[in-house]
Order: sequence, then structure tokens, then C-alpha cells
Amino acid sequence: MSNENKRNEESQRRSFSPEQKIKILRQHLLEETPISEVCEEHQITPTQFYQWQKTLFENGPAAFAKTSGRRPHNSAEDRVAKLEDKLKRKDEVIAEIMAEYIVLKKNLGES
Repeated sequence: MSNENKRNEESQRRSFSPEQKIKILRQHLLEETPISEVCEEHQITPTQFYQWQKTLFENGPAAFAKTSGRRPHNSAEDRVAKLEDKLKRKDEVIAEIMAEYIVLKKNLGES
């Protein structure tokens, strides 16, 4: 195969989302479509199919792992919660300063 053909083949490689990979694996594992048909339909190699299958089975236990009643730790959600708390405290401080300002203004006779 020439270098140009290799480059054309590489530029045509497709990328599949995790959901698409599961759907493709399901065609063979649950719907019992022959691997050759699945690979041909999705333009993947049997080697790629078997690699996805291996990854699925190696990571499968995570799907059944018990959680401690909490959702998995998510740093983005933690950051949002911290920023919301900070914003709430800021709003409380501003409200307190405004209340003191109004009292001071009334005491000075400026209404």
C-alpha cells in the first residue's frame, strides 16, 4: 500500500462515541448479527470490534458497582456549588451594607 493510500485511509477513519460503540457491540452480542456483517455495516475491522468488546468486559464491573448513595464525585458540580455559596454570601454582605447605609442616611437627615 502506498503512503498516499495510507494517508487517505487514515483521513477517512471514523470516530465513534461510547454510545455508538455499545450499539455496535449490541448488534452482535444481543441481536446475534454475525461480526462480519456488523463490521461491514459500520466500516470497522473485526480487530476493532474485539478490542471494543474486550474494553466493555474489562470495564463492565463499574456498571454494577454499588455507590454509597451519592452520585459520583464531579469536580465541576463541586465548583459550581462553591461559587453559588460565595455568590450568596456576597449578596448577604451587600444587603447588610445597604441596610446600614439607609440607616446612616436617615440619621444624617438625608432621605
